[in-house]
Parts: sequence; structure tokens; C-alpha cells
Amino acid sequence: MNDPNWKLPDVPSFVLESPDFSAGGTLPQWARSSIAHADGEDRSPTLHWHGFPSGTKSFVLTVFDPDAPTGSGWWHWAVLNIPASIESLAQNAGSSDAGLLPNGAISLPNDLRLETFQGAAPPAGHGEHRYVFTLSALTVELLDIPRGSTPAMLGFSMRDHVVARAQLTGLSSTPNDPAR
Repeated sequence: MNDPNWKLPDVPSFVLESPDFSAGGTLPQWARSSIAHADGEDRSPTLHWHGFPSGTKSFVLTVFDPDAPTGSGWWHWAVLNIPASIESLAQNAGSSDAGLLPNGAISLPNDLRLETFQGAAPPAGHGEHRYVFTLSALTVELLDIPRGSTPAMLGFSMRDHVVARAQLTGLSSTPNDPAR
């Protein structure tokens, strides 16, 4: 099974939670993808966090499907430069049109090359996929990477600045279509 934390530095953990789904539970239907025709709304869930180190200067949030049949997983969302004073994101903060991200926070393109949250869309009959929401606490206020960078580049750029990490995993699957 693909481990999204493979070779990441070991750091302390803190709490990331959502009132919209439980850890290891199924993501809501509206958190599935409309863009990828998975009968959803591409709406990101509400997220709350606490217990991060007092020296935290900013956060990075990523959403990754390590089970995508690509050889490299699938990046659904990446946001950098979330101010340390922020301890939650509202439902649908991942919408590029909603204006719900904190001032200064930047969404990078997901694997569809869209600067927005892409909901779950596992292939039909592929089984449950894990959607790993990772919030990293950083020692820097801003990461200066070019707009349009990939989430993988973000991960490389923040690697030496991560002081703690929180994760919350939701599940989603798409049953086989008996009509096919």
C-alpha cells in the first residue's frame, strides 16, 4: 500500500479534524468531483486544527490520493502560506471562486492543473481510495516558490521547514457501473 509519508522527516503530530467526515470515514458526496464526472460538487470539507507548536509561522495544506492508478498518486489540492493565526478553513475554501482562503494563502494547481480543490474521483471498480489531508506547520511565514508550481515541488521546498504534521484521511470509492 502506498505510504504518502514515505521518506518524509519524522516530526511531532497535532490534530486535524472535520465536522464533515470522521477519520477513516467516507467523504461526503459533495466532496466528490464534478470536474472529473464523479457526481460531486468539488467542495472541500471544513477543517479545524489545534495542538501545533507555538513557534509555527505558517501552514501548508495538501490533499493527496496515494491509491490513484498512476504510479505517482494524485494531487487534489495544495495551499501554501496559510497564516499561523488561522486554525480552520471553511467548507468550500478550496473553490477558486469562493474567496474563502485566508489573505496571502495561495492555491497551487492540482493534477488537473486547476488552482482549486478537486473532489474524489476514483475509477469505477478500483476499490476505496484514501484522500489524505495533510496540514504541515512551518518555521517560515512564506514559502517563495513560483506560482503554478506542482504540489511535489511544494513538498520539496517546504521539507526543511516542517516542525509538525497533522493528517486526516477520508475514503471514497466508485462502484462498477452494471450498465457497462
